[in-house]
Amino acid sequence: MASADSLNQLKGKPSDDKPITVPDSFAEVTQTLKETLFSIWKDFLEHTPYLFAGILVLFLTWFATNLVAKIGNRLFNLRRLRKSLRDLIIRLIIIGIWIGGLLLAAMFWFPGLTPATALGGLGVVSIAVGFAFQDIFENFFAGILLLWRFPFENGDFIECQGITGKVEAVNIRMTEIRLTTGELVLVPNSTLFKNPVNVLTNKSFRRLTVITGVAYSENVSQAVQVIEEAVKACRTVEQSQPVEIFPQAFGSSSIDIEVTWWTGNKPVDLRRSRGEVVTAVKAALDKAGIEIPFPYRTLTFKEPLSVYNNNAEK
Repeated sequence: MASADSLNQLKGKPSDDKPITVPDSFAEVTQTLKETLFSIWKDFLEHTPYLFAGILVLFLTWFATNLVAKIGNRLFNLRRLRKSLRDLIIRLIIIGIWIGGLLLAAMFWFPGLTPATALGGLGVVSIAVGFAFQDIFENFFAGILLLWRFPFENGDFIECQGITGKVEAVNIRMTEIRLTTGELVLVPNSTLFKNPVNVLTNKSFRRLTVITGVAYSENVSQAVQVIEEAVKACRTVEQSQPVEIFPQAFGSSSIDIEVTWWTGNKPVDLRRSRGEVVTAVKAALDKAGIEIPFPYRTLTFKEPLSVYNNNAEK
């Protein structure tokens, strides 16, 4: 049988030998909780100046990067550095300033942090982040190499992987290309770095070629002279570059003549000049009475065909 003290404890009544100490324990827990919260609040208040100091450091870092960008652009403009190299130098300086500002802010937020510890931790974190964001870092370094190697500038027209358009900006991860049809395409920098890129506006002029033809019965030398005079008279043809007219091949219904000239480097310049030259050549050949033939087709039948004149029967 259970003792009287055990029964009293089960019923929630204090026994005569062992009084219940729950109220005292609850008071101790409450007191400990209050002391802990007070200690946390006290530490927070003591550390608040360091928190604001770290925030101030970040604000000054942001202000310094903007100031460096403005001063750097003006200074490098005076030195006449190419734009891609200027952007690369300013970008690297800004990255260095941000790294220094973040390390200094971290030292304010964590007083026990030393520069050596911070740099060591930064190295470990950079390795982990490098593996996790390999694609981003690959495109970032590809963008730096693109700016450094100076393959093209903002405003150049390029062609790569079937994409043809105007370079608007080389960013940290992407290059903005405006297509000739108006759409904006974001191309990863690594794509431009690993694949062949045609810089269409690298030179001031580009060469164009069209093929025309004259009938076999015409004088080819005269046709070449007429075509050359017509091309040289075009406004969009660059006069400082040679105009080349060469008979090329015996076509199915004409003597094919290659017409080559130079014009502006932009895609719209090529389209405009091609249209003007084709129109001028057609008009000049028509004026000279030189035939530009269309394909002739000769039909041969196995059996002779009889020809009837319906008008004669009437």
